[in-house]
Amino acid sequence: METENQPAPERAAEPAGEPDATDPTAQVQRDFDWFVIGPQGLRAGWSILLFTALFYLFQMVIGILFFTFGLVTDNSPISAAQVLVNDTIPLLALVVAAAVMSRIESRPLSSYNLAGPHHVRHFFSGVLAGCAALSLLVGILAWGGWLHFGAPALAGPQIFRVAALWGVAFLVVALVEEGAFRCYALFTLARGINFWWALAAQAAMCLYLALFSHGQEAWGVYAAAALGFLPCLILHQKAAARSAFWQAAWVTSTVFGFYHTGNSGENWIGIFAAAFMGFVFCVSVRVTGSALWALGCHAGWDWMETFFYGTADSGMTAPGHFLTARPAGNPLWSGGADGPEGSVLVIGVILLLLVALLAFYGRRSAPNPEQAAQAAD
Repeated sequence: METENQPAPERAAEPAGEPDATDPTAQVQRDFDWFVIGPQGLRAGWSILLFTALFYLFQMVIGILFFTFGLVTDNSPISAAQVLVNDTIPLLALVVAAAVMSRIESRPLSSYNLAGPHHVRHFFSGVLAGCAALSLLVGILAWGGWLHFGAPALAGPQIFRVAALWGVAFLVVALVEEGAFRCYALFTLARGINFWWALAAQAAMCLYLALFSHGQEAWGVYAAAALGFLPCLILHQKAAARSAFWQAAWVTSTVFGFYHTGNSGENWIGIFAAAFMGFVFCVSVRVTGSALWALGCHAGWDWMETFFYGTADSGMTAPGHFLTARPAGNPLWSGGADGPEGSVLVIGVILLLLVALLAFYGRRSAPNPEQAAQAAD
């Protein structure tokens, strides 16, 4: 009996564009995509690393240009004009780095905690809050005999000219620090951090200071890291809504304190106060919908401290101030070389500022930063 040669059955054609699940190359590609890209685009950790690299790269290039044209020198004196010029370099680098990241991440610059409502009102209310809080602290120090005032150092029209110059200088300083910490870093970490990554960041900072710091200022960072541990752990265990924002606030606030350890004259209380104030600024982003209140408060606090009262600011005393003041007595109360921020009394003043912020804005219906960012997209 003859058998016929039957043609072999044809295999169903695979859909075009679908990678073979058994292909090792396709699996590696999928793993790589998962490692780099998350539900909201480029993963937060890679975004932070890339932004930081771009920021320092652009800062170096712009700094070289400023140095070449004689705008800055190695022995530039501390003055309002020089602070303005020096901090313009990181400000320009920050703007360019953020612009590049906005293109990479396909989101507008305003999404980085700048898209909330009532920008002008929030900014100027922040200025008033910063001026009032610093004045309260200075008033308590003067009342207790821990700060003594001398004769005014400026007179006549010069007061207004120098005041305006310091105002612009500290606005630039606030733009740099708030732009880096409460705008890009806070927004980016809040979209992709959990408790364990936040804890790892805290541990890395504390380990670095334990190994390389030779002063007591490190204890301010240790205190900020320790105080945030339990609340953030509880939020993580409860899987609370917006937990990522508070994990990000914990990290960026502690990093803000860590950032101030490079200042000469700082003590551990001043470092902790910087971290605590950074947390208040994070809260302001949550309750107002943007970083504008924090920007105004930051600039107002520094202006009153350096120009109006003439005290040290984070260990720096600059010429060109209206009043003159000197600390007296125990540095624990007076702040010593650190200035009012180094006094233990600053903690109570910042706490009052936080309470006032929550009382004024906490019950309002400002959109949270995530909603504002989505509206900007």
